Amino acid sequence: MALVYDGTTVAVVMATPADLTDLAVGFSLTEGIIGDIGEIEELTVVSGRDGIELRLWLRTNAGRRLKERRRHLVGPTGCGLCGIDSLREAGRIVQCVEQPANLTAEQISTAVATLSESQILNHKTRAAHAAGFFEPVGKTMTVREDVGRHNALDKLAGALATEGASGRAGAVILTSRISVEMVQKTAAIGAGVVVAMSAPTALAVRTAEASGITLVGIARGDEFEIFSHPARVFKPAATQIEPESRPQAN
Repeated sequence: MALVYDGTTVAVVMATPADLTDLAVGFSLTEGIIGDIGEIEELTVVSGRDGIELRLWLRTNAGRRLKERRRHLVGPTGCGLCGIDSLREAGRIVQCVEQPANLTAEQISTAVATLSESQILNHKTRAAHAAGFFEPVGKTMTVREDVGRHNALDKLAGALATEGASGRAGAVILTSRISVEMVQKTAAIGAGVVVAMSAPTALAVRTAEASGITLVGIARGDEFEIFSHPARVFKPAATQIEPESRPQAN
């Protein structure tokens, strides 16, 4: 997939060919190319011999902002740092999330179970990540899947923006580990809680601490670990497992 802005290819990603409009909108939002969906003037999906182009035309201010970006936007497939042009950019702190939702231990368990049950693509292929948005009120879940974890989260961001949903109303639920970029993208969505089935990296934890985001990792069954801002999770003491001292990748 090539993401083409104002006639220029900005990024090429390996992605599952579903929910491509969501991918284009979400990538634009979480990478800071646009501030809101209204800055996209036109969006078309064009299939070609070599792949698919997601062609976006931006309104004037957004187009000017894109040209001034220092970051080389490359679709990451591994650590989430591909395409970063400086160490400062790798550790950039996003704006703090305001008025995030709170969760109970039961809601965390429900959210993780619901995400697993909702992975239609993964049930068929056993090769897809998922990102879900869980709203405690009503216990609703919006889910997007992709072969890439970053793409799944971008698709989710695009779906929420299109629906006009507020990220502050719920939590992001992930099937993958939490890299720093997943934290940055979650902040762009406006959610203050991330729950993942795997663990976060040390850089992700530091970024979450500075950004006001609660990281809940290794969420399996009724057990989980809290790595930052624990006050937003209400749970009986018996369900909490204190994180062991373990090296984390930077």
